[in-house]
Amino acid sequence: MTEEIAGIILAGGQSRRMGGGDKGLLALGGGSLLDHVVARFAPQVGPLMLSANGDPARFAGVGLPVVADTVKGFAGPLAGILTGLEWAAANTTCEALVTAAGDTPFLPENLVERLAAAVEERPDAIAVACSGGKRHPTFALWPLGLRDALRRFLIDEDMRRVTAFIDGCDYVDVEFPIPTSGDHTHDPFFNINTSDDLARAEGLLQSMKP
Repeated sequence: MTEEIAGIILAGGQSRRMGGGDKGLLALGGGSLLDHVVARFAPQVGPLMLSANGDPARFAGVGLPVVADTVKGFAGPLAGILTGLEWAAANTTCEALVTAAGDTPFLPENLVERLAAAVEERPDAIAVACSGGKRHPTFALWPLGLRDALRRFLIDEDMRRVTAFIDGCDYVDVEFPIPTSGDHTHDPFFNINTSDDLARAEGLLQSMKP
């Protein structure tokens, strides 16, 4: 565990392609989608929170503190990232935050270790996960010192794209391999957007069993 790094799971998406509701509470492999994300992510960080708006009681089974966006309106993932940065700065002694999407049950078990190593000599830089040549901006390590700049970006400039903020900062892309489980290969950042994706995730879980 990297105790000096906080974590936040971004679970505030509107899940339009799944008919609305909380995608993270969908059943997967005997638990919920969020259960799988937490199981992989929690051992890698120190303090961990869940980013979600609305009644936090619906996430009681997840066992994490739930923080709502500090920016009004549905401002997307950047609002959750900003909330995490501000929460960690106010409530922990951490100097960085790692974000993870709440619909990605196969996220790398060395995510935080590799992101932290990539910016060890550049403490003010963002480390962004990539796989198959594609960047995954909601999986990144963010220095807490960026929170004021991010708030200006969101509020004063009214900008919402995560990649646009990253591109305006010092950053490092960190490539993660695509593993094989049995006869299946899967991107570790494969996320659940549709019912077909959920069925595929069930199949992948079965293929990973010894």
